[in-house]
Amino acid sequence: MPIASKETLLVCGLGNPGDAYEHTRHNAGFAVVDALAERGCVSYWKSEAGCLVASWGRRGPDGRTRTVLLAKPQAYMNVSGGPLSKLMRQRGISAQEVLVVHDEVDLPSGVVRVKSGGGLNAHNGLRSIADKLGTRDFARVRCGIGRPPGRMSVADFALRQLKGSFLADFELGAQRAADACELCLDQGVARAVEQLG
Repeated sequence: MPIASKETLLVCGLGNPGDAYEHTRHNAGFAVVDALAERGCVSYWKSEAGCLVASWGRRGPDGRTRTVLLAKPQAYMNVSGGPLSKLMRQRGISAQEVLVVHDEVDLPSGVVRVKSGGGLNAHNGLRSIADKLGTRDFARVRCGIGRPPGRMSVADFALRQLKGSFLADFELGAQRAADACELCLDQGVARAVEQLG
């Protein structure tokens, strides 16, 4: 069932903090939020409610400028719902005003989809957020990372440091997902789901 249509006020990228995880598939959400910050010339991040948070004064297609928060929870992925829910409470932001960006093994590498509510696909970060918010009714940008080759475990695949062409492809995927986030901000999540879902 589609969630109620509200303006997105917070874009939250999921990942694991620390240099060891920076260039890994599991940190797709962080990479996308960083790409949005770069597009918006946002360089000042502060620590708030266990997240790194930046304010993006973004001019929409209607010429109106509004503030969109960018957030990267600094707890590990499987408990990221704690910092995010705390930030939302402090800022008075509802679940329907959040866009969560995350990696997705069930989509081929580089494919980006937008989803409104629904299942969690065994994603520990999404499960943590749903548990802390008490609802699954939040929008997501899903960044495809594909399935691991051969008998490699999903964890090893998602947490492996990327180099060379693998890193270049990952960064291109992050830019496509940033485009999807901007589509959600400009035209609303429902329209983005129609185009990319």
